[in-house]
Amino acid sequence: MEYSRLVSLCSLLYVALALLGRSYASNDVSSDSYWQSAFPKTTIPKTLQELLAYGRPWNEGKASRYTGISKDNLNINTMLVSGSAFPIIGKDNYAEAASGKIHVEPDVTTFFLEKDLRLGKKMTLHFPKTTDAAKILHRKVAKSIPFSTTRLPQILNQFAVKPYSAEAEVIKQTIEDCEAPGIKGEDKYCATSLESLVDFTASKLGKYVQVYSTEVVNENKQEYKIGKGAVQKIGDRSVVCHKQKYLYAVFYCHEIHSTRAYVVPLVGADGTKAEAVAVCHTDTRTWNIKHFAFQALKIKPGTVPICHFLPRGNLVWVPNK
Repeated sequence: MEYSRLVSLCSLLYVALALLGRSYASNDVSSDSYWQSAFPKTTIPKTLQELLAYGRPWNEGKASRYTGISKDNLNINTMLVSGSAFPIIGKDNYAEAASGKIHVEPDVTTFFLEKDLRLGKKMTLHFPKTTDAAKILHRKVAKSIPFSTTRLPQILNQFAVKPYSAEAEVIKQTIEDCEAPGIKGEDKYCATSLESLVDFTASKLGKYVQVYSTEVVNENKQEYKIGKGAVQKIGDRSVVCHKQKYLYAVFYCHEIHSTRAYVVPLVGADGTKAEAVAVCHTDTRTWNIKHFAFQALKIKPGTVPICHFLPRGNLVWVPNK
């Protein structure tokens, strides 16, 4: 008897969620249209196209796709292994550096100097795939799901995640990073939908922008050298968006002042080519003196620009000249 009632309840819930999804579908413009209205001369980058192609929640016609409340659909296991070889500047890792908690991959060139952006310069780099299959949600769907440390128990319950599990810790850490105040000179925002990602970038850079991401063939760690072809400076102002480990696509976006962005042609030891985006921070006077970058490069705060490559799946936006 109890089993029969449970089946009936689940059936009613499925129908209700499906109707909710159709409501979103009929009342809202597609993300393609929203993007084009905000950035009329900019093509959606491959990174975002993949997230949209994985699951346009307003087109697929399945309840779980509309709401994203299945941990299987949202790849909770994938998010544990999708990581970055590079620490995120501005993501409150100054305190981590001071406490010795920041982790970087051994033997990998994590930070380098701006003067190293020259033909033939060799670096050991690792660009693992960071764009997991967690889909990007429609704004209305994202807004219907809590994203706050004060509502963490509700989030874990909604996604059937056990408290104190590894998955729960990842979820908690990502939300805490998003809620932490920005450092001096940083405007930050966590985008939980394509529309909010677009809105934040447009508010900082306007509607005429270019967007770049690191493109590589070989995901394994290897030695690269800067290849033939000019290192292209793409902007003195930028918004950088880092893909986070979460149940659905969340981007940690920030505009950090006093930066320069470059596109760098690379050639791997195996002969494969790559095009990597580098960001150089020209004012490090306020950085924690114990930051790993100073230790690795053996320099002091505020002396010379410090650069790092962006991992795959991250985005850098610059004004369109």
